[in-house]
Amino acid sequence: MIINTGMRTDIPAFYSEWLINRIRQGFVLVRDPFRHELLTRYKLDPEVVDILAFCTKNPDPMLRYMNELKKFRQFWFVTVTPYGKDIEPNVPDKNNVLESFRWLSGAVGKKAVSLRYDPILISDKYSIEYHIRAFDKITSFLEGYTDSIVISFIDLYTKTKRNFPEAREVTADERKELGKAFVRIGEEHGMIVRSCVEGIELSQYGIDVSGCMTKEKLEQACDIRLDAPKKQTARKECACLLGSDIGAYNTCLHFCRYCYANYDKQTVMKNFSKHDPDSPLLIGNIEKGDIIRNADQYSYLSDQLTFF
Repeated sequence: MIINTGMRTDIPAFYSEWLINRIRQGFVLVRDPFRHELLTRYKLDPEVVDILAFCTKNPDPMLRYMNELKKFRQFWFVTVTPYGKDIEPNVPDKNNVLESFRWLSGAVGKKAVSLRYDPILISDKYSIEYHIRAFDKITSFLEGYTDSIVISFIDLYTKTKRNFPEAREVTADERKELGKAFVRIGEEHGMIVRSCVEGIELSQYGIDVSGCMTKEKLEQACDIRLDAPKKQTARKECACLLGSDIGAYNTCLHFCRYCYANYDKQTVMKNFSKHDPDSPLLIGNIEKGDIIRNADQYSYLSDQLTFF
């Protein structure tokens, strides 16, 4: 199976000590986001966890624990965008993130770490020309450290509209212009540009629209074969092989204005005050009346030979 750490929050950036404590203990508890009293217990054991998947804007706090993570196969998404503190108030200096990306690539291999340049938003400040220059600069710096870069355009979820009311959809013409430029730049730096849940319209310009964390991508990244069951995806357009997420909504302290996982800053800070690095839960502890069930876990590894 796959354990995912990055759909609900940024665990490497803010909760790396907690995660390594859970790995040392060999299990984690996850509270159901819809039924508060329901907890799921996952074993953190390489015998049943085929891949640990990460998605972060700041891998640096996790890097000190890489020796302990080596027992797991890993796949990392590191998000680097060109925005300033007006959009991403608590994201660290992008130059530092890019240096951490390089270090991480050396530790897990360039196929196991992918750049994410998303979400793409357009404004007077962050124009198409601005994005093209930034994309070229970022990919130039990471040439040789990854072979894949994922893009997506801003989605105006309800939470996003409330926290970022001036945001607008990226038009079809803007997507076309950026898509064509990004493919050209990606080719110059040895990177395949993939889109994340953007339909097939960009495929005509050379963008890989098959998905960003598909079974095939994970197999190539980890040099394995997976016999994975078909699972319901986050969105019907999504082709990715998503794992069981051990994070929690309303816990990410980056406070990006486009975020879909946070309700508001007050809720996040209230939750963060309950965080205990030694707890089996990301937020709080086991409460009276909680129901704990064991996850049905088994390895997806296939006996087929690999060809990568």
